[in-house]
Amino acid sequence: MHARAVGLAVLALAAALGRPSVSGAASAAVPTCRADGIEPSSYRLTTRAVAAAVTEERHDWWDSFDLGKYEYDLFDLNLAVTRTAERALELDPANLLAHQILARQYLVLGEPELAEEAWRRVFAAGGAVAWTGTLYDVDARTYFLLAFDVRGLRVYRFDQVVDRVKRGFYSIPEFPSGNDERFWAASAGCVPPEIVPEAEMPWSAVREIKAGNWVLWFKLDQPVTIASDRNGKRKSLREIKVNLHGRTGSLEVYKPVGENHLAMRGRGPAGYPDLVRRTLVQFVDPQKRISLPPLKPGVGW
Repeated sequence: MHARAVGLAVLALAAALGRPSVSGAASAAVPTCRADGIEPSSYRLTTRAVAAAVTEERHDWWDSFDLGKYEYDLFDLNLAVTRTAERALELDPANLLAHQILARQYLVLGEPELAEEAWRRVFAAGGAVAWTGTLYDVDARTYFLLAFDVRGLRVYRFDQVVDRVKRGFYSIPEFPSGNDERFWAASAGCVPPEIVPEAEMPWSAVREIKAGNWVLWFKLDQPVTIASDRNGKRKSLREIKVNLHGRTGSLEVYKPVGENHLAMRGRGPAGYPDLVRRTLVQFVDPQKRISLPPLKPGVGW
């Protein structure tokens, strides 16, 4: 099934769930991560329906010959997740998972004004915005979960937040099904407090955030140690180099200098990590202590 059809199916599911069965007073409640404090159909949208949108198979063997299809399919995935979270908020504005998903997704989709308002609501509620990501200096073949809140940055190993790690091609983890509601709640920013982060850095310990084509570098005052859940190896880092999942690069046709033929090259989504860091510091660094070097997109990271 194509990703656009998946998104429509998810929205149809949301409509079928009907109107929320909460009173006006409950709708005005402070946003919460507690499943028992959220209208059930709204909670299911931000866990099971988001899982369905993310894990639906979008590629077959022939798609490998259509290089641009991955970019388009990822856009459809992100749009489906965003619309699902928006519907969840219509059902229950107290669903903190939905607020936190939208804070992330509006940045992924390049909607800075919507993102800023969403981040403001999340932090006012004491919440966090979370991404899965790849930490290349630790292990490029596994995932981590990163949670950003007003206090600092938390890093969790993938095996800490899923019931069971299932690995596919090249030992890359696969996202779990909707049955693993704990993971989908954690990926929405609601990490159970009993899970101790692999590493935790207050914003006072971050001196610079640099953006590249694909990654963000969080440069630290003191080293932190982070282990891979795939091989157990531990790395001591003075900077966190992370690719926050959600965007991929674009292909463009160009004419090489001195050549008579056209060629194709890829460009990373440099505006995406730059938008993430600039939105983040608005809320966590009002004194503008953290340095933001100018974005200079080019080749490489």
